[in-house]
Amino acid sequence: RSLSWQSTPQCLCDMVQDPTQFDVLVMPNLYGDILSDLCAGLIGGLGVTPSGNIGANGVAIFESVHGTAPDIAGLDMANPTALLLSAVMMLRHMGLHDYGNKIQTACFDTIRDKKVLTKDLGGNSKCSEFTAEICRRIQDMA
Repeated sequence: RSLSWQSTPQCLCDMVQDPTQFDVLVMPNLYGDILSDLCAGLIGGLGVTPSGNIGANGVAIFESVHGTAPDIAGLDMANPTALLLSAVMMLRHMGLHDYGNKIQTACFDTIRDKKVLTKDLGGNSKCSEFTAEICRRIQDMA
C-alpha cells in the first residue's frame, strides 16, 4: 500500500491500527519526523530506534532517532540500542553483514532475556552494564 503525503493524517491513524499494511512511506521531512516518532513508540520507544539516511551514489549517514538527552548526560543511564542498531544499518550498507548480524543478535538476545536492561526498557541496569552484556554475547559468538 502506498499513500501520498497529502493523506498523512489518515496514514498516521492507519499506522497505529495496522503497521503491517505499509512497505514504504515517502513524505516531507516534517511528516516523516512525526511518523518516525510514532513508530518508535509502537516498538518500544526512541531508545531502540535506529535511523539511516541514504542519498545519491550510496552516500549515507546513520544515527539514533532520539536527541542528545541532556537531562541524563553523564549519568550512565542512556539506552545505547538505537546507536548500536544504527551502526548495524551502516555495516550492512557497507556490505559487512556478518558483523552487523552479530551486533543485532546480541542486542535482541539481551533485550529478550530481560536480565540486563536499561530503565526505559523496564530494567535497572546502567548503560555500561547493558553494553557490557552485549559485548559479552558478541565475544561468545566468536
